[in-house]
Amino acid sequence: MKKSFIALSSLMASALFFPVNSLAYNVVDVTNGGTITGKVTFTGSQEEANKHNKMYTITKDTDVCGEGTREINYVDVKGDILNDVVVYLKKVKKGKAWNESEKNVKIDQKACEFMPFFAVMANKGKLTATNSDAVAHNIHTYELIGKARKSQINISQPDQGSEVNKTIRLRRGAGMKVECDQHDFMHSFVFVAKNPYYAVVAEDGTYQIKNIPAGKYKVATWHGYLKDPKVQKNIAVKAGKTATVNFEYTKKKK
Repeated sequence: MKKSFIALSSLMASALFFPVNSLAYNVVDVTNGGTITGKVTFTGSQEEANKHNKMYTITKDTDVCGEGTREINYVDVKGDILNDVVVYLKKVKKGKAWNESEKNVKIDQKACEFMPFFAVMANKGKLTATNSDAVAHNIHTYELIGKARKSQINISQPDQGSEVNKTIRLRRGAGMKVECDQHDFMHSFVFVAKNPYYAVVAEDGTYQIKNIPAGKYKVATWHGYLKDPKVQKNIAVKAGKTATVNFEYTKKKK
């Protein structure tokens, strides 16, 4: 009896530290799905947005990376529109199929710059990083969990043409910061979707998430640098209808 109790206690403890993914996403046929639409805006001024951008001095491998300084636009604002934002539904259990072309992401390191600066991929998808430069790089990705950062990939790419292929699995965070340990002026961000119900905000600040099964959902936004607005809870999506959810970002950093 004592051994059985110990085994059960151990199993329960393991479940606490290694929870079973009860929210695994299942693909089903969606008929007469609903839509969530809206707009994402930035409430600060252009001057306030610019304060978040940082100028780096290029001190290494200048023959490839260039000379002088490089500005990283962490907060890219045009008027009241904030770029590089994703709106997504949290903890969706079932729904439409993934778009296969969006599951994986490719990042190129060219002229000591990550291209693209902002990308989207699926959780458990593959990240491919190519070194197109004739200098060494070291790609280092971090899962962003609030203000915390958890290392995901940390791999040296010493040779031109070298390629890294890694499956990305995030447990708590919604995205990653990408850096190069060889060059402190190389930065980019990747949103990691846990279900296919997300939308990158368009140039006019609008977004649209379609073909959603009727029900109640939590809608959230993600920006790699700024503090995200509070989650809008229990948004009701009706069959064939459209619900509207707007978000406002401030100048606050994560």
